[in-house]
Amino acid sequence: MSSSSFMTDFVDKCGGFAVLDGGFATELERHGADLNDPLWSAKCLISSPHLVRRVHLDYLDAGANIIITGSYQATVQGFEAKGFTKEEGESLLRKSVEIACEAREIYYDRCTKDSWDSVDHGTSPRRPILVAASVGSYGAYLSDGSEYTGNYGDEVTLEMLKDFHRRRVQILASSGADLIAFETTPNKLDAKAYAELLEEEEGIEIPAWFSFTSKDGVNAVSGESILECATIADSCKQVVAIGINCTPPRFIHSLISSIRKVSDKPIVIYPNSGETYDAQTKQWLRSNGVEDEDFVSYVGKWREAGASLFGGCCRTTPNTIRAISKALSEKKLVTN
Repeated sequence: MSSSSFMTDFVDKCGGFAVLDGGFATELERHGADLNDPLWSAKCLISSPHLVRRVHLDYLDAGANIIITGSYQATVQGFEAKGFTKEEGESLLRKSVEIACEAREIYYDRCTKDSWDSVDHGTSPRRPILVAASVGSYGAYLSDGSEYTGNYGDEVTLEMLKDFHRRRVQILASSGADLIAFETTPNKLDAKAYAELLEEEEGIEIPAWFSFTSKDGVNAVSGESILECATIADSCKQVVAIGINCTPPRFIHSLISSIRKVSDKPIVIYPNSGETYDAQTKQWLRSNGVEDEDFVSYVGKWREAGASLFGGCCRTTPNTIRAISKALSEKKLVTN
């Protein structure tokens, strides 16, 4: 499972590139969920698991090879703060993976041998699909916007973060997910905590990717060099891909180039729509957003720069993912 070839082998099975899903909370809200809650999208694991499953299926129908669980803001501590017991919180973490795995099986059951993702008259394997268990940063748990600054204050230490993340990572690592996606990582401190947990904890042998956020195309949102952040990820043998998420598309190309300077591992890219999040009002400001067509126009350049896994983050939709899948498939046909 922790082989360095895990992700490169998967990308090869997918045809040289893989497609991720897109905005999760965006779709839950579109289906009527109220996410004005410290648990954010994880609230739906409690109140609306059917919507979580529906969103996963929407992205599978759009062509995703990797679906990411609804556990980004799900922590044992967060559930306890809402009145759940530790055991109930741990069960909800497992449930996030179970729902995604169920969606994959439902999708596979729906696919017939003459569907678009069956080739060679049904004799080839069905479309490869992975379930990635999402782990958000400490800032995501705080639900105060610090995931977009990486500024936790001097009182937050490496050991404190390891203690905070440990149980959640242990549970997700044994939940049936194919890998863990450490997402929206704003600083080196969270990255170090993840890397040390993966390396030190017995029983955590699952592959993982680390994806960072940036607001300038050079540094993580904390102001720390993306080169230094990527180096931490590259040094961890269980990290099978490194990337960028929840970052405006216009910054992605330079960030791919930076990551490639310090790592040969596959690069995963899933930007937001280009809009800006206001942590005070908890609203996305739409003035800087890009349309799906504009977003997708970047993908070919990102692939040429060295990325091989592509999807979307906040404010992107199944239409975005469908367009990415179509664009990459067409480019592959032209190349071949």
